[in-house]
Amino acid sequence: MIIFIGSIVVTVCVFGGFVMGGGHLGALWHINELIIIGGGALGGLIVMSPRKVLVDMVRGLWICLKGRPYDRAAYEELLKVLYELFLLGRRNGMIALEEHVLEPQNSSIFKRYPRFAANRHAVEFLCNSLRPIIDGKIKPDQLRLLLDTELNRLEQEHHAPVHVLSKTGDALPGFGIVAAVLGIVITMASISGPIEKIGEHVAAALVGTFLGILLAYGFVNPLAMNLEFNGEAELDYLRCIAACVTGFASGMAPITAVELGRRGLSTELRPSAEELEAMLKTIKVGGK
Repeated sequence: MIIFIGSIVVTVCVFGGFVMGGGHLGALWHINELIIIGGGALGGLIVMSPRKVLVDMVRGLWICLKGRPYDRAAYEELLKVLYELFLLGRRNGMIALEEHVLEPQNSSIFKRYPRFAANRHAVEFLCNSLRPIIDGKIKPDQLRLLLDTELNRLEQEHHAPVHVLSKTGDALPGFGIVAAVLGIVITMASISGPIEKIGEHVAAALVGTFLGILLAYGFVNPLAMNLEFNGEAELDYLRCIAACVTGFASGMAPITAVELGRRGLSTELRPSAEELEAMLKTIKVGGK
């Protein structure tokens, strides 16, 4: 929703100002300029991006359009599911977590938290974090190193689509200049024609430069920054999981391990200690 609002503000201010200055919107409509700029930018994007980066970019842009996925409610649900798992592991032994970790799609705990269960990456990260503890193959300090390594790799993968989209945005003014130069070529080829036609061709050439700059700084680069923030939000979500799991693996009580994750959240997303305690009091651990 915020992206749509921002796009509308940019569009209304730019084109509204143009009309208020006496311009006519029809003078800005040149499909050939859009084909040159848009096609050139899209081609450059494809050339510079491996397949995985393109897939991640499309996925990230879709998330941007849907809105921020990691709000306070998402973190509250995360803290609840972590506390319930830790409480089950503390009461019934770590082996009691095995069925939830090995078959998360059938986990009765995950089913009680549909928003978390729908986040495939988060569920996979949590299960992969708990599996070494259940197997008893790793020490707590080694688990921290293991999770840090995975998070660093994920961070690099998150930055790749942002970098490519930013490069594409930076290239748009250049493609605008290309469209302008081609427009001047057309103008020079018809220099002996009527003055109205020459003026029309020059205007079309200038529109190419205008569109390249507008698309770059009004839409593509801001969208790349939004993609960056969403990637950081997902990493923060996974870091919260890692902090809680390593705390629990180090011998912390379930409530303390969850509190460790809570304190790492931003003030916008972090429930108070009293709110956390009230939320966790409603949880009752069953047999599964």
